[in-house]
Amino acid sequence: MKTFPKYYSNLCCAALLGLSIWATPISAQSGAESDQDVILIADSVFLRGNNILTAEGNVEAVRGDTRLTATAIIYDSGQDSIRIEGPIKIEQGGDTEIYASFAELDTSLQNGLLESARVVLNQQVELTASRMRRSHGRISTLDQVSATSCKTCNDGRPPLWQIRAKRVRHDQLEKQLYFDDAQFRIMDVPVFYLPRLRLPDPTLKRATGFLAPELRTRTRLATGVKVPYFIRIGDHKDLTLTPYISANTRTLEWRYRQAFRTGDITFEGAFSDDDISNFGTRAYVFGKGKFNLRNDYKLSFDLKLTSDDAYLAEYDYGPEDRLRSELALGRVNRRENTRVALTYYESLRDTENNDRLPSIILSARKQHRFFPSALGGEAWWELETHSHYRRSTVDKDADGDGVVDGRDVSRLNAELGWRDTWLTQQGIEFGVTSHLAFDAVATAQDATNTDDSYVQFTPTLAAHLRYPLIRTTASGATQILEPIAQIGWSGGDNRIGSSNVIANDESTRVEFDEGNLLALSRFPSDDRRERGLVGAWGVNWSHTADTWNAHLTLGQVIREEENSDFSLSSGFQGTSSDYLLAGQIKTDSGLVFTGRSLIDDINGLNKAEARGGWYNDTLELNASYVWLDADADEDRNSDLSEWNLDGRYRVAKHWTGLANWRFDVASKSTAEAGIGVEYRNECVNARFAVSRRFTSSTTVRPSTDLSFTVEILGFSAQGVDKSYTRTCSTTAG
Repeated sequence: MKTFPKYYSNLCCAALLGLSIWATPISAQSGAESDQDVILIADSVFLRGNNILTAEGNVEAVRGDTRLTATAIIYDSGQDSIRIEGPIKIEQGGDTEIYASFAELDTSLQNGLLESARVVLNQQVELTASRMRRSHGRISTLDQVSATSCKTCNDGRPPLWQIRAKRVRHDQLEKQLYFDDAQFRIMDVPVFYLPRLRLPDPTLKRATGFLAPELRTRTRLATGVKVPYFIRIGDHKDLTLTPYISANTRTLEWRYRQAFRTGDITFEGAFSDDDISNFGTRAYVFGKGKFNLRNDYKLSFDLKLTSDDAYLAEYDYGPEDRLRSELALGRVNRRENTRVALTYYESLRDTENNDRLPSIILSARKQHRFFPSALGGEAWWELETHSHYRRSTVDKDADGDGVVDGRDVSRLNAELGWRDTWLTQQGIEFGVTSHLAFDAVATAQDATNTDDSYVQFTPTLAAHLRYPLIRTTASGATQILEPIAQIGWSGGDNRIGSSNVIANDESTRVEFDEGNLLALSRFPSDDRRERGLVGAWGVNWSHTADTWNAHLTLGQVIREEENSDFSLSSGFQGTSSDYLLAGQIKTDSGLVFTGRSLIDDINGLNKAEARGGWYNDTLELNASYVWLDADADEDRNSDLSEWNLDGRYRVAKHWTGLANWRFDVASKSTAEAGIGVEYRNECVNARFAVSRRFTSSTTVRPSTDLSFTVEILGFSAQGVDKSYTRTCSTTAG
């Protein structure tokens, strides 16, 4: 390495800056940048005459994040020219690499020529040209160009796909590639011709243009094609329009996104005019958004609307059969949980009538905890108001489902509580919890109740014990065995007077799990409360090690009196609950499993669910199983038993198999199944899938869906998974 006087350093700066502009937009060439030092390394540097300076032999010049390597650099001050002899390589910021055999620049640093040029953009797209000219500090013009993102080898084989063009203009400020007389070729066979073509370069994150098309075949919609078109409205918003045309439908799908300084919104939907229904124009709209407000408040909304019950299922726009729209305002921190929400439900199920469902719900809740110095421990207070409305005006159970058709309910709940724990010298944890609850309920349009309202106070007191036993195994794993027990009492009565029963609209589905084993009330809402003397016992066991972790819980609840508000499948019927058995395991090999079951002394298994998965570099497998006993109180007249499988397996470097299966064990029939195959390398992603839905209803029929998509990779700022890149030592595909 040598240090040169100012005259010589002009050579380095001029040569390097001249080539830096090939890879740097003019907007980035600030004065501060031009003042950076240039480091020149060469085997020899010498002066010929008074005006020709030559550096040759392993020449390397570095300025900022730009690095130039060449065989020789020749600066002629008399001709005001810079000549660089190759092979030449220019690296700039990791985004652009330029290779050439020869380069010549003028001293304006705005014009120049590269012979036998090859440009690699973002390590994804490669453009090979006979020559490359630079002008205006931002425009690169390439002649006789071949562009591809596929791996090319020196074995004479053409790339899987390429774009041949007479000329390509690359605008580095706009980050766009403009092709003249372009041919799209597959294995060097021309497929179609475009006189003009514009594509974003892979360093551009968002650009207006077409996205990957999709070919789909559905039983009722026939074969059709989807061609998405992305519209960049600005730096913070965009719109995607997707025409979907087939023999039986004319559909326009859309998605709008916008980011704000304090939040973002997303809306998507579709409009359809088809031949498979009598609804005329069909449509759906889904939207969601969230915003950060002052004082840590957050505003969010979720909108779901559809024109008819069958539209989403027939067009495969989502699995929802109950649509939930909500506007909510809330704040959550260590001491406070505040939430106000307006919710609207719409059911798409054949068995449900929206007029008889509590479709409009207004709720507000504030929870606050504090730490009283006089008492110690932790205290809290809570205030909640709730109201739900049915559109029906019938004040009795006209359809025989056990619920008054038009009943509307409003309630106010308040609670003040305190808890504290102590630890003995023997390691036993002793805790006390107490609270006082206030409930006021008003009922309208309910002829089955003698009173329209009631007010009640519920005092509660409970004590619990925990005795964690810890040991370390010979292999270094930590194991904890923890027996737990609780006894509690709650006052009040679910019956007011001699005949009036509190309406049960919100707590019809009760779940028994390890999270509420020691709860003082296991109803999901405050419209019901557990009363009387109640005890609970359980055992927790856990294993923590480097290779696998596991947790297991066994427990039961015992009460003095039965509670008729618990359904049969809840596990709480009678004075002794079902046994709760729940566990989970996770290994470092990618295996994950969780399970929970309720077992009684007479019928054995009453409820069970399990979820598992196995994840590694070649396999993604998800499986779930659920078993529910028949329960008329939960509108389930027969046993429910179902398997769900969903997975993908990478059978080879470029090939991945896809499969999903849903099997109804109770009816011994497949509800849904699908299979597919995906081929992917560094420049293309092709996927073919077939799925079949076997279930039917009065609004939705069984259907088969075939889809085929081909995505050209490389022209994206997201990059490419390098594990799919082909090597020159293997055959293509």
